[in-house]
Order: sequence, then structure tokens, then C-alpha cells
Amino acid sequence: MAPAMSQDSTAAAPGTPAPPVSVVMTVLDEARHLEESVRCSLGQVYDGELEVVVAVGRSADGTREVADRLAASSGGRVVVVDNPDPRGATPAGLNAAVAAARHDVLVRVDGHSMLPPRYVATAVEALLATGADNVGGLMAAEGSTWFERVVARAMTTKLGVGSAPFHTGGSAGPADSVYLGVFRRDALERVGGYDEHYLRAQDWELNHRLRATGGLVWFDPRLEVAYRPRSTPEALARQYFHYGRWRRAIVRRDSSTVSPRYLAPPAAVLGAGAGALVGLRWRPALLLPGGYAALLLAGGAAFGGGLGVRGRLALAGVYGLMHGAWGLGFLTSPRALARATPPGGGATRP
Repeated sequence: MAPAMSQDSTAAAPGTPAPPVSVVMTVLDEARHLEESVRCSLGQVYDGELEVVVAVGRSADGTREVADRLAASSGGRVVVVDNPDPRGATPAGLNAAVAAARHDVLVRVDGHSMLPPRYVATAVEALLATGADNVGGLMAAEGSTWFERVVARAMTTKLGVGSAPFHTGGSAGPADSVYLGVFRRDALERVGGYDEHYLRAQDWELNHRLRATGGLVWFDPRLEVAYRPRSTPEALARQYFHYGRWRRAIVRRDSSTVSPRYLAPPAAVLGAGAGALVGLRWRPALLLPGGYAALLLAGGAAFGGGLGVRGRLALAGVYGLMHGAWGLGFLTSPRALARATPPGGGATRP
């Protein structure tokens, strides 16, 4: 069952005003995109009261100045707080923003995310209709450069990222995790907020705790938010390497979270690597890396429609880069990253 609703949250009956909403975000070096992101959040087509709370990390590009200027001209609709983590880590900033927020419906946004006009209204409608703890939708990967477009294609196919609906789409329904998220405050308080130990994978880890305590995480494909992929192979490799490292930390803490989807990249790394080494002395072993390369090329051909021959080949390479980086991160993740117990607090009001 979904948890009971708190005082001003989502206990709206037919004909009553829409519940007030707090949009929360944490930003670090986002001066370029912050103003547009806040404008899109404040410009929602929504009948209820709405505020934006921005937790700002120690930025070097003038992000704090942009945030303060937006707050000064907002008539109280934009609130700026400090991210207490000196690194500007995401979970600490989100907990700070949630603690400063006035309302009990909490819409998570990234500093470079541009919410479509009816995002909040649609999300609140789904939250009320389903009784979920968290409602979210699709990470709509889009690219402006040629490489970004190839990565975006990889990120929206099962060969690239598995079958998670928030990547590849699907019908509305219960999900393990969703992109960003629209939460009930009492649900976040029930599980202690974002775990500030997890510098990556904190969304999946939070949703896991919500589900483990009886809550419902709901995917709604109408909630589509544009996402800009990494712009270079090096940046993409770093991103997926750290995804793999932190996923292994979660698995070490709770073995029930392991799945074939998460074991496939490290298995591919081990199989292809071992096959290549053994193949130096025993040629049949080369069938392992050869077969994997053939799978990648077939995937590039199958999912690379509209990219041209060069793009299809690049897509195969991006698949390999994502799998390899994620798998290496998973395999080399130090035990010190694992945490034995979940957090005890963080998303409550001061």
C-alpha cells in the first residue's frame, strides 16, 4: 500500500485546488543552463502554487550569481540554498533543497533539464491517480553534435542500456526506477532521503529503498524530459565507468538487486578479454571476442537507421565503449564504496 499522505501534499479531492509543488534541483557549474531551466520550471501550465528551490555547489563559473539574481527577481518563487557538500555532490544538494522546500509534492529537476510545459500537471495527476511514492518518466536522450546523436541512439536501445522503461520507453506501470522523479515528501522522509554516500546511482538506490518499504514507483511515458548525452568518448567512458563502480557497491550492500542486465557488461568484458588472451595460443577462443564484435556490428546495423554507414559503425563502437567502461567499473569497484546500512535522514525540514 502507498503511505498515508501528509498535511498539504496530495490529498486533493475532486474540485479542490491543485496541491502546491516545490521544484528542487542541485547545481554545480551550471551558469550556462540554469536560467532557462528555472524559467521552464516556473512557466509550468499548472493551477497550483509552485516554487523552485536551488541548492548551489561551490561553482567556478558564476552559477551562484545567476541563482541569486533569479531569486531576487522572482517575487519569492525561487529560493537559493547552499549545497553542504564541498564537492557539490548531487545527493547532498538534493537533500538540502528538499529540506528548504515549503511543499509536500517535490519535483526533481536537473540544472540542465528543461521541463515541458505540462510536466508538473501530468506528474501530479499520475501521483494522485496511482497513490505512488514517486512518479517519473522517460530520459529522452537528444544530441546536437554527430557524436551526441550516436550516443543518444545507443542510450535509447536495449542493447545499449537494457530494458529499463525510463531509457527505452514502454507502457505506464510500476518500475524499478524512473528518470528524475516527482515524490511525496512523507515517502522521502520514510526512507531517510537520498543516501549521500552514493555519488552515482543515487536515484536507483533511493527508488529501491522506496519499493523495499512498500512504496510504489510509477513510470509514466508522458513525462518525457530531454537529456543531453556526453559529448566526447572520454567523457562517456568516465560516466559509464563510474556507473559500473557504484552499481557494484549497491549489489554488495543488497545482493537482491543483482540482475542479468547488470551482469551482462562485466561478463562481456571478462569473456572477450579472456578469449583474446587465450586465443593467442588457442585460436578457437577468438570466437568469444569475435562473436561479441559481431553482435555489436549487428546492433549498430539494426538500431542505426538514419545514421548512415559511418553512424552505424560508430554506434557499434559506442555500444562497446559503454559496455566496456561499465563492466570495468563494476569489476574493479573497491569494497570501500559499499555501505552496510541505508541512511537515517536527510530529506526532512530543519
